[in-house]
Amino acid sequence: MFRIRQSYREDVEQVLAVAEHLDTVNLPAERDHIEGILERSEKSFAAEVPVVEREFLFVLEDLAKKQIIGTSIIYAQHGTKRAPHIFFRVENDERYSVTLDKHFIHQTLRIGYNYDGPTEIGGLILLPEYRRTAEGLGKALSYVRFLFMRMHRPLFRANVLSELLPPLEPDGTSKLWEALGRKFTNLSYQEADLLSKDNKEFIHALFPDDPIHTELLPDDVQKLIGQVGPDTRAVESMLRRIGFDYARQIDPFDGGPHFVAKTDDISIIRDALEVTVKIVAEADGERPWAVIAVQTSNTRPQFRAIPSRVIPMDGASVGITDDARQRLGIEDGQKVWLCYG
Repeated sequence: MFRIRQSYREDVEQVLAVAEHLDTVNLPAERDHIEGILERSEKSFAAEVPVVEREFLFVLEDLAKKQIIGTSIIYAQHGTKRAPHIFFRVENDERYSVTLDKHFIHQTLRIGYNYDGPTEIGGLILLPEYRRTAEGLGKALSYVRFLFMRMHRPLFRANVLSELLPPLEPDGTSKLWEALGRKFTNLSYQEADLLSKDNKEFIHALFPDDPIHTELLPDDVQKLIGQVGPDTRAVESMLRRIGFDYARQIDPFDGGPHFVAKTDDISIIRDALEVTVKIVAEADGERPWAVIAVQTSNTRPQFRAIPSRVIPMDGASVGITDDARQRLGIEDGQKVWLCYG
């Protein structure tokens, strides 16, 4: 059986083990960084840091094995005066020569900075053996972030950003970085990606402000701009389905596309419900699938959520099994938040 909950500092060993399966800038496979992420997350859930600095890390547990098997993250605001959101705008430069009667549309990349940025979602990792299961664990890990935003709407911005991974080389490097970023910084992709987590000054100082014509890049690099990697296509489909779209912006390191949606237009947030639970004998696989979440002030963990089959009863109540009730740590008749999948 499975449960999603807020993270704590003592989760460091298990979260580090999960991070090693992907090793991204959001969840790097380095102990010091994981310890810092867990400390910020614990303080964020406890409202001990300013809203713009809050980072919420959720963990998915296999309760039978007492093992963390997945993660996902919300950054309340990605892009501040101290640490701006940095990206390449993918633009067009039109040119026409009367003399030659020739017209060209050139694709360009122009560095951009946002000091009052959107909410960002990231850090979505699920161990391979738990993917594509009947419980919908990957979908639950993603959806729980939007449900949490609805439960705590004032904490989050008017727009939500998701930076998707592009196609990378087998060793995890980026062709775009090798063709572009390394030329301006003399850093490897991994060095620059990790450094940017805490220090973005070098990008502002070393990257050109003028537009870069992508025709000057190798053909295979041009084809990667704005493309989603094979392991991330399911995430792209999910994001498009709930209201996100490609923002014609890419990551300056790897060229991965940025997807954006208005927070209140995201279907999961818009359609989330606060309902009363009623215990039922069973809710089989023909019943609607949902993510159910509860926030308490006196039970640890204070935020808990589960994917579960449910029985809608009326607009104000829903039936769940006693097993679901126990995993949530609630009582019959208690109110919860719910979103359908």
